[in-house]
Amino acid sequence: MTRIILVSIFFLSILGCNAPSSKGDISEKPSEEKPHDFMFMQRAYPTGTLKTDAYAAAIAWKKQQPRRSSSALPWEFAGPLNIGGRITDIEIPIDQPQTYYIGAASGGVFKTIDGGVTWNPIFDEQEMLSIGDIEISKNDTDIIWVGTGEVNAGGGSLAYDGNGMFRSADGGLTWESKGLPDVGSIGKILIDPNDENTVLVGAMGPLFRNDVNRGVYKTTDGGATWEQKLFVSDSTGIIDMAMHPTNGDIVYAASWERIRRPNRRQYGGETSGLYKSTDGGETWSELTNGLPTAAADKGRINIDISQSNPNVLYARYVDTAGSIEGFYRTDDGGATWVEKNTGQLTNVGFHWWFGGVFVDPTDEDIVYNVDFEVQKSTNGGANWSDSFSNVHVDQHAMAFNASVAGEVLLGNDGGLYKSTNDGASSVKNLNLPITQFYRMYVDALNPSKIYGGAQDNSTSRTTSGGLSDWNIIYGGDGFQPLVDFTNTNVIYALSQNGNLGKSTNNGASFFGATNGISSGDRKNWDTPVTQDPLNSQVLYYGTQRLYKTTNAASNWTAISGDLSNGTNSGNLTFGTITTIDVSPIDTNLIFVGTDDGNVWRTDDGGVTWEQLSANLPERWVTKVKADPYESERVYVTFSGYRYGEDGGHVFYSEDRGETWIDITRNLPNIPVSDIEIGGWEGVFLATDIGVMRVQSPGEDWEPFGENLPSVVVTDLFMNSSESSYLYAATYGRSMYKIYVGEANVDGFDFAESVSVAPNPASDLVTISMKNPSEIVSVIVYDALGRAYFEHKFSGGENSIQFSVEEFSIGMYWVKITSGTSQVTKKLIVK
Repeated sequence: MTRIILVSIFFLSILGCNAPSSKGDISEKPSEEKPHDFMFMQRAYPTGTLKTDAYAAAIAWKKQQPRRSSSALPWEFAGPLNIGGRITDIEIPIDQPQTYYIGAASGGVFKTIDGGVTWNPIFDEQEMLSIGDIEISKNDTDIIWVGTGEVNAGGGSLAYDGNGMFRSADGGLTWESKGLPDVGSIGKILIDPNDENTVLVGAMGPLFRNDVNRGVYKTTDGGATWEQKLFVSDSTGIIDMAMHPTNGDIVYAASWERIRRPNRRQYGGETSGLYKSTDGGETWSELTNGLPTAAADKGRINIDISQSNPNVLYARYVDTAGSIEGFYRTDDGGATWVEKNTGQLTNVGFHWWFGGVFVDPTDEDIVYNVDFEVQKSTNGGANWSDSFSNVHVDQHAMAFNASVAGEVLLGNDGGLYKSTNDGASSVKNLNLPITQFYRMYVDALNPSKIYGGAQDNSTSRTTSGGLSDWNIIYGGDGFQPLVDFTNTNVIYALSQNGNLGKSTNNGASFFGATNGISSGDRKNWDTPVTQDPLNSQVLYYGTQRLYKTTNAASNWTAISGDLSNGTNSGNLTFGTITTIDVSPIDTNLIFVGTDDGNVWRTDDGGVTWEQLSANLPERWVTKVKADPYESERVYVTFSGYRYGEDGGHVFYSEDRGETWIDITRNLPNIPVSDIEIGGWEGVFLATDIGVMRVQSPGEDWEPFGENLPSVVVTDLFMNSSESSYLYAATYGRSMYKIYVGEANVDGFDFAESVSVAPNPASDLVTISMKNPSEIVSVIVYDALGRAYFEHKFSGGENSIQFSVEEFSIGMYWVKITSGTSQVTKKLIVK
């Protein structure tokens, strides 16, 4: 063990205020200096790689685990619906004007059949919810293809590549895996207009390593087998494609040389280019006449073809630095290209992030540049004007409704927008639960006030506990919010890299709150800040050192030296503190963890420090948690993956960390992001495949809750009020909550004696049970965890009925409570 003594204190200050912005904040976007591959870096330290086979094995483990009835409770959706999140694709069936499909960066696939009023997740049974592209057959709109893996590089969101291709033949009700599990992320899917079984796929390959599994792939048997038809290099994938609307032999593919490492990136090179095939992908020729040819300057390329005149295509080239290099048009199927009015396009940099080019299907001269913002030309690119004004920045997807004139849908980092007048104005859809949260908090004085910090979508909150009334109160990428537990009007909010703001007027305005924190200190993308549990005027803030304030962030003082191992040239770590916890029993007892595997303790409020991690894994420490009931007990959790005989993910100590017990036990090899300690409710873990629970340390873990999809859970919050709710913040599916006051209600376990039939159902559903109590409660939750139907039946009958005729098609969970016994059953409505 190592002991250090504080020998110096620094008094420097930086500003820490971000104002809210209705259009997003350009500062949230990556630069060379910003650690914006945070999700990957957490999980990849120290090896620099992810163990993707371990992720798949963890999903399989989760599906196989038996559940005690006390853990088979449904999660309730906690919002928000109206904040939104990153959308990677939008599709509208050609014959269903009110049906839309959207793909979310890390939230799966959603479908609406009423023009966006209500949405249902239709991909939640799959193990990977990161979506690259969706394609719907024009001949049979029940046939849908989904390619997994967000194709955008970095941007704070990417933890995992995709796991291949999936196909549905019934409008998304059921799915079949259709191969290509190793191609990383999917840039584009094309279905031959004359043959449903012939599909071409553009694959970008794994993001963080060179790999030959990238390029154009083709199947002629509906995905049973695939052939790689275009391979450029092991660092060059296919980012975009286009196909002739009536001749599937004519195909275009845009290649992008892209090298991404935690410490560097190369977004272009000589192998970026535009290719054409006239034989369905069997042979390819590069298109160069009138297009950029300088090897060092070619970056991301996007392309689209006119549906009304297929000889017309548009292409946008970005250079390796991220600036728009040129916007081009061809009128002869790609033989020659002419640069259009590139100078009128807004050039903000980092254009490798944006969606590209979309041509109005009814007019070859109407084209949209879908970019940081949206610009539109009605004369083939000769002139440009603003379109979709006042939407969230960072555009990725666009779709035209073939059945409704003027209806255009736009997808960006803030969600989905609909225009009914070709982009002249638009309205945001307020019903999609796809926010990517890093952190959350619930006000101790008013549990209806729930706060969350999100990627791309700032710090937002609800003051009513509602699902659709969340408002952004602090800009940038959002991280840990806090509320003074003695004054609901005092709020702290963080944006990326430790930019801390404070409000004293219930969030109406914020001012910088980092006075005394050295501007030269290293600050994590997700900088930790916490309150003393007994004194709201005392807070702690972590750089590579621990800072303390005793006057509610008026000024800060360092109370430690460097608790990390120092800077790391490989940038897999930041050399920073990642977690801080203060014992509620003895507030001089403070624990911290770092991104390079260190765990420290002070027993005297920071005068002396003792290192506790000599026998712990060298991985990113995600949480150190002091037991709220016993001062000698402490827990620590780790991100990353085990290799060989390396230690587990969860450790427990009964002597303040002097010795540790690995309590990972049966938990699969999966990153853990947070831990919450209840009393008799148990111990809860946030993992990359959901929430796990044990009754007490040393028991086997089990998945907790029934209807939470396999989404990354980034943060847990245990409500200390009498309501006993556990909250889970997810990275792509907003927030959920569950009443853990019921977590120990086993009573007479009648799970095996209860049946729900028929299943699937379309009319009446009968619930049969043995020995019910006098009152039976039935609550039906939809796929989002919203209470869809509830009723209490009396009389002690052995069977009860209810109708599902008015239910939407999809999956539901039926929670049946009889006295102290309860069970949750899955129900499919068809």
